[in-house]
Amino acid sequence: MTKCLMIQGTASNAGKSLIVAALCRIYTKRGYKVAPFKSQNMSLNSYTTKENKEIAIAQVLQAKAANIEPTVDMNPILLKPKGESCSQVIIQGEAVGNKDFFRKYDKTKATQRDIDNNLMDDEDYRIIAKEAVIDSLNNLKEDYDIIIMEGAGSPAEINLREGDLANMGAAEIADANVLLVGDIDKGGVFASIAGTFLLLDDADRSRFKGVIINKFRGKQELLCSGIERLEEIIQVPVLGIVPYAENLQLPEEDSASLKEHNWTKEFKNNDDHIIIGVVKLPKIANFTDIDPFDTEDDVEVRMIEVHNYKDKIKDIDALILPGTRNSTEDIMELEKTGLAQEIRKLSNESKIPIIGICGGYQILGNKIYDKNHKESKLDEVEGLGLLDIESEFIRESKVVKQSIGRIEINDNITGLNNSDENNIFYEIFSKINGETVSGYELHEGTTNLISAKPLFKIEKGIGNNDNDQFDGAYSKNVFGTYFHGIFNNYNLRREFLNHLRKNKGLDEKTGEDPYETSVENSLEKLANIVEEALDMDYIDKLVFDE
Repeated sequence: MTKCLMIQGTASNAGKSLIVAALCRIYTKRGYKVAPFKSQNMSLNSYTTKENKEIAIAQVLQAKAANIEPTVDMNPILLKPKGESCSQVIIQGEAVGNKDFFRKYDKTKATQRDIDNNLMDDEDYRIIAKEAVIDSLNNLKEDYDIIIMEGAGSPAEINLREGDLANMGAAEIADANVLLVGDIDKGGVFASIAGTFLLLDDADRSRFKGVIINKFRGKQELLCSGIERLEEIIQVPVLGIVPYAENLQLPEEDSASLKEHNWTKEFKNNDDHIIIGVVKLPKIANFTDIDPFDTEDDVEVRMIEVHNYKDKIKDIDALILPGTRNSTEDIMELEKTGLAQEIRKLSNESKIPIIGICGGYQILGNKIYDKNHKESKLDEVEGLGLLDIESEFIRESKVVKQSIGRIEINDNITGLNNSDENNIFYEIFSKINGETVSGYELHEGTTNLISAKPLFKIEKGIGNNDNDQFDGAYSKNVFGTYFHGIFNNYNLRREFLNHLRKNKGLDEKTGEDPYETSVENSLEKLANIVEEALDMDYIDKLVFDE
């Protein structure tokens, strides 16, 4: 019979996701079949599974920790914030509508705006969401020995307890024991733990079997008296103090935790390394696309704020516009702050490589049409005009695909050739001509190429649109693609970076992929830290004996 153990937290970003990943790795190494499960996740960082379904990126990392393929059942409810208190609702990998969680909504009283926004009725949402949680949990139980569950936010949000499916509601469905994680790095950890227990009713409180204090820096002896008093108050044991794990190179789940990258790297000056600027768009999404650069020891990833860009944009060697939940609003914000004109200047005068991914790709074009007002109230907006393409939101459903494209450098396919003026991409892509690149697509827009040339020949997926069988576009020093994860393809990333290194007089690099190595090493390091810190004998009894 499958055993379920749930990890909840005193607040968002307490470290639940990584504790779950660590436990998945610990029990997998012991020979058990382990799966992660998060009933409801709110995140703009998502991933396409092999079923061509959409789940949160955190469960993908946890599945990797368990050495299994991620599936849609690991995250049956995904909420993607759209702004104005509204979120897109994705049930078992497919978008089913939008939900305003700050407003009671009855479909019998729907306004035309509600209908146009495909707003979900409260009761309909509760029914379909609960059915999905039960169904996905049962599917996992058929294939796995242990399910390590993750909560969302805090279980002490007592105003949300009725109808809850993220924390205690999910624990109740799974009949799971629960461990509570408190983040001591934020301060007030004892109060947050005790307060959580105080606000739970007796039935929910009875499920909590232990506490984990996470992200500790310093001497643990200083906590002893506090822990003793805490255990007297909450009547459950503290199972360990997990030290703050430095230098883990693992994907971040949410933009709330998006930090300045490369904070552990020290460079003498701007000439001894590569600097890649990344525009932190207001509606940034799937920013894990830039993670592979963090593992390159001679690359600085510099986050460029839309409202504070002037100092950060100096001396960069390349610029990336990442994905966004709303490309129309983000390009208008770029124009408003003046950053749009600065990017055009960089392209035309400095001629540094400028790359757009998904929504960032759309922003690079001439126009974005939105006649159905899926993203804004405007029928169309002007893009940066760096690629001769036009994008439009006309799809009835989102493209959710794992995709493969082939680099084919000849006039009949991509048209890429060394006669193009200032064509940096011939130098980059000619060395990997014929190779395939993989990624995943999550987009509602379509893109038509005017004079810009396509980037990849589609072998699997959709790419630009349903008709041309290509993905992406390039022109001189600018290219864009709908493929998330494009820089996870090591050969492509290596050739791109070597082009930048060569231009800067730095040594080119070869060898193994540092990103894949660093993620695996980080998971091993994390698992070892957690296993050493926690009372695993006690946790084993919770998993197997009760």
